[in-house]
Amino acid sequence: MGAAALIMLREGLEASLIVAILLGYLHKVGEPRSSRYVWLGVAGAVAVSLALAQLFSRFAGGFEGRAEQLFEGAVMLLATGVLTSMILWMQGQARHLRGRLEARVDRALSSGQLLGLASLAFVAVTREGVESVLFLGAVFFLQPDPTAMAGALVGLAAAVAIAYAMVRASLRLNLQKFFFFTGALLVALGAGLLAGGVHELQEAAILPVFVEHVWDMSAVLPEQSVPGQLLKALFGYNADPSLLEVLGWLAYVGTVGARYFGATRVRPAVSPAPPAAA
Repeated sequence: MGAAALIMLREGLEASLIVAILLGYLHKVGEPRSSRYVWLGVAGAVAVSLALAQLFSRFAGGFEGRAEQLFEGAVMLLATGVLTSMILWMQGQARHLRGRLEARVDRALSSGQLLGLASLAFVAVTREGVESVLFLGAVFFLQPDPTAMAGALVGLAAAVAIAYAMVRASLRLNLQKFFFFTGALLVALGAGLLAGGVHELQEAAILPVFVEHVWDMSAVLPEQSVPGQLLKALFGYNADPSLLEVLGWLAYVGTVGARYFGATRVRPAVSPAPPAAA
């Protein structure tokens, strides 16, 4: 539930802020009637995202045995790649987001191509929707959780509420810091997805198993316990990981984490712990 809520809080806030900026700027320049084009784009994006989620769910349920392991491993690795690019890209975009969107609105209004507003909203929200489907699917493969949908809805509702409050009350949320700290958590999540993908591909005999179990923490912190399930969903915790899983997790945090944290002066108070030592 925690990982699903975090993903939807992050993705939902990005999408909600983009829509809020578009609507707010249209009112500011005296074009409130053009807001219907923004909502048209949002409606189309939501429809596409829901259709994609349904298609993904049906497609994922059609595999068994080794094919299932291959599919889940591939989804986790794909999600890791997309998540990594999103984290690093958004890190430097928060401060420029409003200016770039307002410039695009000005171009659409001056050219009279108001469908460009619908396209802008559609592309932005669809991108977040596609990422959400992929990330939530990968997290569910990593740690099946019946409360994941509830967590996703809570995260999305919180994101919409925050964006609405910011627009209505002119609240100043430091988006750069918000995206930095949520991004730090997503770095750990990305490492967990990578380790989970490696595990599935080892189960499918695609990747070698050099050392099957580097250590075994099952007696101290079993994966089936509440803390174990939370750590598995958020950080890819594995009570008895293979050597390749541990190396993959550490390599991801070491490379992506170093680039992420090294690109800003802000430093997190606590660094994420390795999956099996949590």
